[in-house]
Amino acid sequence: MSPNTMFMLVAFMMTSSLALLVLTLMSGGATRLNARLDVLAGKANSTNDRDSVVQFARSALPKMAAPLVPEDEGQRTLLRTRLVHAGLYHKQAMYVFLGVKMLAIVSPVIIGVAIGLLGLVPIHYGAFGGLACGIFGMILPSFWLDWMKGKRQTSFRRSLPDALDVLVICLEGGLSLPSALKRVANELRAVHPILANELQIVDREIQLGRTAGESLWHMAERTGLEEILSLSGVITQADRFGASLVRSLRVHADTLRLKRQQHAEEMAQKAGTKILMPTLLFIFPAIFVVILGPATIQVMDMFSKMNN
Repeated sequence: MSPNTMFMLVAFMMTSSLALLVLTLMSGGATRLNARLDVLAGKANSTNDRDSVVQFARSALPKMAAPLVPEDEGQRTLLRTRLVHAGLYHKQAMYVFLGVKMLAIVSPVIIGVAIGLLGLVPIHYGAFGGLACGIFGMILPSFWLDWMKGKRQTSFRRSLPDALDVLVICLEGGLSLPSALKRVANELRAVHPILANELQIVDREIQLGRTAGESLWHMAERTGLEEILSLSGVITQADRFGASLVRSLRVHADTLRLKRQQHAEEMAQKAGTKILMPTLLFIFPAIFVVILGPATIQVMDMFSKMNN
């Protein structure tokens, strides 16, 4: 096996291991139902081993994250807000995220130097490759966090009009607003689990004494969506001035559905522009080779005969 092949194999294994670690840490432990099924199937030991690995990683990564923790309280608050918008609510989420980031920065450099010391590649090649991978390890977690935030907000924008329709039906059926929110969370759990979990948090805040408008305002802070903030305003204004809540929610649901349709049309219009660059870079060169290749060979043969 050549040194370059060995280096690529080690780099691939390192990247896969980091991705698996991130997914393991961010997915959390098994639910009680899954744990009970594992016990009944005789897999309790493997579950316990997995939990011990996760607990060890959660205790070790915060220590590794210490050099990357911002000293400014404003920067720490901004990072926590980004993590909450991405759906990472755990109190140790910031330290786990920064620990994974530190691991992604340091590990490639160590592995590259180790490969160089083992003689698989020249040591300066190994150090340079590890440094390049470390730079990517410093940048990629932030892109992953923004991607998770965008994916989560897209899911909310798609599911919110459906939730408002079910909410209007429940209110017209005679349920109160807190009971309707709880019913919507239970009914939509199989279709829109992310929104159902957030509505369950809203229901718990209402049980603790907050109003529905305040609870939805906190939900808007957790998700970073203007649509939920406007929904909170609609409910608050309807409660304050005695307006018809059902009519207000129906109008708001129609508005959100129109925005969803306009967003889909916008994405459809952008598809032609987005496909232009791949077409120019990958399809047109192949077409030119197929069409102009034989003619180029014939022209070259003709010039070679003329020179002879």
